[in-house]
Amino acid sequence: MTSLSVSGLGISFGERVLLDNVSFSANDGDRVGIVGVNGCGKSTLFKIIAGEAEADCGNVFIAKGKKLRMLGQNDAIEAEDGDITVLDSMLSAFVDLISDEEDLKALEDELSSAPPEKAAAVSAVYSEKYAAFKERGGLEFRARCRSLLTGTGFPEETFSLPVAKLSGGQKMRLALARTIALSPDILMLDEPTNHLDSTTLTWLENYLSSYSGTVFVISHDRYFLDRVANKILEIEHGRAKLYNGGYTLYSQQKAKDLAVETHAYLVQQKEIARQQAYIDQQKRWNRERNIRAAESREKALARMEKLEKPKDAPRAANISISSSGESGNDVLMIHDLRMCFGDRLLFDIPDTEIKRGDRVILLGPNGCGKSTLIKIIMHSLKPTSGYTYFGSNVKVGYFDQENSSLDPNKTVLDEVWDDFPDRPQLEIRNMLASLLFRGDDVLRKVGVLSGGEKARVSFAKLMLSKMNLLILDEPTNNMDIPSRESLEEALNGFDGTIIAASHDRYFINRISNRIIGFDGLTILDCPIPDSKEPYSYYLSEKERLSALRPLPETDNTEPTDATSVSSKDRYLAAKTALADQRKSERRVQKLKEEAALLEDEIEKIEAELLGESASDYIRAAELDSRRTEIEERLLEIYQEIM
Repeated sequence: MTSLSVSGLGISFGERVLLDNVSFSANDGDRVGIVGVNGCGKSTLFKIIAGEAEADCGNVFIAKGKKLRMLGQNDAIEAEDGDITVLDSMLSAFVDLISDEEDLKALEDELSSAPPEKAAAVSAVYSEKYAAFKERGGLEFRARCRSLLTGTGFPEETFSLPVAKLSGGQKMRLALARTIALSPDILMLDEPTNHLDSTTLTWLENYLSSYSGTVFVISHDRYFLDRVANKILEIEHGRAKLYNGGYTLYSQQKAKDLAVETHAYLVQQKEIARQQAYIDQQKRWNRERNIRAAESREKALARMEKLEKPKDAPRAANISISSSGESGNDVLMIHDLRMCFGDRLLFDIPDTEIKRGDRVILLGPNGCGKSTLIKIIMHSLKPTSGYTYFGSNVKVGYFDQENSSLDPNKTVLDEVWDDFPDRPQLEIRNMLASLLFRGDDVLRKVGVLSGGEKARVSFAKLMLSKMNLLILDEPTNNMDIPSRESLEEALNGFDGTIIAASHDRYFINRISNRIIGFDGLTILDCPIPDSKEPYSYYLSEKERLSALRPLPETDNTEPTDATSVSSKDRYLAAKTALADQRKSERRVQKLKEEAALLEDEIEKIEAELLGESASDYIRAAELDSRRTEIEERLLEIYQEIM
């Protein structure tokens, strides 16, 4: 059944046509990924569908009874009250259910003190309201809120934090959790993956893949689109086209369609040229029958339905990176590196070497220390203990995801040219044009640029530099897909060494030959065989190694050095964790069995309340009291096992 359809949608800003005759539809259960270059109109389309913007023409149809909810890419939760906590903010999305809870509690209090002649009536009202409350998810919404917070990267100890103290990324994740908690029939998410690490990304992919409603998601994360979307809506040159499948199938089908369209256009152009040559020849002969033949062919040519020439793909940033020559074989050495913040140990990295030609990805959850490690390597942050140093003839190029080296008061041109004053202005302008800063764009202030535009300014500096070691901190953030592909091509053509922190799994698969994973305090250094897909291979190795349980040290064996102590500690920690896990699994199973029995008892109570005990207020009060006890116990169970 069609849940949403768009017909003939168009919108312009001045002379610029953003969307032109956009039409498509989606059915219940469809998961539609929306792709296109930055600025093509994806977010504007979302706002029109959600009723937050008005189109110049066209219509949006939403099936009767369908509830729609949209999360924009800048819709972070802002606390109205500085004291509201993370959990309270989540629960406030269910204001109706909370109100119903209060009503039910008031009815329970009334029932406990009601005289016999009123008890039956109160009990009947309570039963009706309780049934409606249960049907709308009243028994589960609190546990659901906790589960969604955990899934979106909020440990339980953060539930009581004031929202006002959260970072911008945390507020966006809270907004995401609140949006999906309401389970709308049509869920619209604009760049939901921007602030998620790989663990939370996997959780969101699994959640959306089994979502019962219709999902629209704008994303530049190709791996995410492959795992979530069953359709791709491409917006290009103002038009929209719907493809079946995820990102990979879409890109393959698009290439085939373009080849077919180009071939058909060229064949028709060849036929038009042949017909025109015939007409011209007949006219040169200038006899009556030749004129008639020429006119006949001209009429046939005029009736021919002309094919439109396929348009070139929108221009992407053209990134190219040059090498300054070979470094020594030992590019970077890390010696017994330890970093703490107060009493908290962030990471403890044993001796590690980065060799010439390595393409290393630093991978791990948000807050694990990837950016901190990069800052230590760049000597902008001092470690608690240990040190790093570069090998011989190493020249470093550094991309900072925060673009902190950019001066917001400078123009784009001056920001780049001031770092390379010996280069001609024409060379600087041409290079900036290749990064989509054309004409007066180079005179814009850096401070007014978007995140993606600032990233392109930083890459401009790298393109003019000479280096044989590239250190990149989340380089694909804020980049559209064509620009990401351009960066990947540039890095694959770079003959130096690369160290990059990234959550972009498609990017990881295309450029890495080694992954250093942060998993709690454990560091997994994983070289990738040539025949393996890097990200999948890393996950399989991580799982394999975590399953290994080394034999414990004997009681009379003393550890001889720090390595053996560390190994023994890891073994004991793993053994304890495994025991705790088994204990937890047994408890969860017992709780599920208890919940099943309690749910059966509630059904029997409700049947008796509506049947033989409907007029027996004493028995009804006893049953109602028992039901309240069961519901409270069920809530405790649900909260523990969700």
